[in-house]
Amino acid sequence: MTRDNQRQDEPDSLLSDGEGKARPLSFFFGTRHQPCPYLDGRMEAKVVTDLSGHHAQAIHDELSLAGFRRSHNLTYKPACLGCDACVPVRIPVARFEPSRSQRRIWRRNADLAVQVTPARATLEHYALFDRYQQARHAGGGMASMSFADFSAMVEESPVDTRLVEARDNDGELVAVSLTDWLRDGFSGVYKFFAPELAACSLGTFLVLWHIDHARRKGLDHVYLGYWIGACGKMNYKTRFAPLEALLQGRWRDLDAQTRAAHGQPASTKGTDTP
Repeated sequence: MTRDNQRQDEPDSLLSDGEGKARPLSFFFGTRHQPCPYLDGRMEAKVVTDLSGHHAQAIHDELSLAGFRRSHNLTYKPACLGCDACVPVRIPVARFEPSRSQRRIWRRNADLAVQVTPARATLEHYALFDRYQQARHAGGGMASMSFADFSAMVEESPVDTRLVEARDNDGELVAVSLTDWLRDGFSGVYKFFAPELAACSLGTFLVLWHIDHARRKGLDHVYLGYWIGACGKMNYKTRFAPLEALLQGRWRDLDAQTRAAHGQPASTKGTDTP
C-alpha cells in the first residue's frame, strides 16, 4: 500500500534510530488523581511522556498504536485505578461503510470547501472555537480559554499537525479539525464547528472527510481518541462502523457485547460529534 506522506527517514522502532544505533527510551510519569471530567464520582489519572526531541514524530506514531493521545508537547494515556472506561478506538478505513444517515450528511455538506492548512491559530479560528464552546460546553474548562490558550493548543506541537478547515459558499469558516498526521493515518485532536448549524452534523462530516482523505492517500486508520460507553458525549463514536478498539493490548472490532459491558445504551442517535 502506498503512503505518500510516509517519512522515509524515520525509525521503525522506538529502540533504534533506523541505522541500528540504540537511542534512549522516553521517560514516562504518572499524574495525580483528580475528578474525572466524563464520569461523575470517579477519579482520573494519566501516564504521560514528553514528545520533544528529534524523534518526536516516530514516538508519537508508535504510541498512537498503543492508545496514547497528544496534547501540546505531551502524549498521554488514562491510568485510572479500578477503571477501564476510556477505550482507544480507530476506524479501519478500508472496511468502513457509511450508514444511510452518514451518506445523507456527506451529500448535505457537499458544497463545503475543505482545505488543509498549517497549524497556525487566527482570530477567525478562535471566534468560531469560542462560539462553539459557549453553545456546546458552557461551564467547561475550555469555555474560558483565551486566544493565547487557544493558540498554544493549536501551535504547540512537535509533530506533523495541521488544520482542516471547512467553509461555506460565502467563504465563511464553519468547521475546523486540529489533526495530527500519522504514519498510518490521521488522529483528530479537537474539532469545533458553527453551533447554529447543528442540523448539518458538521462534526460527523469532519470525521467522514478524514476517512475519505485517508482512503485517497492510502492510509489505514482514522483515530478517534477514547470511546466512553457510559458518557453521552463520547459514545457517538460507535456510529462509525466497523470500529476497532484497543482491548487487552490488541486492536479488534468493538462488538455489541463489549459496548454493553462498558455501559453504552442501545441507541446513541441524535448526538453529533462533539
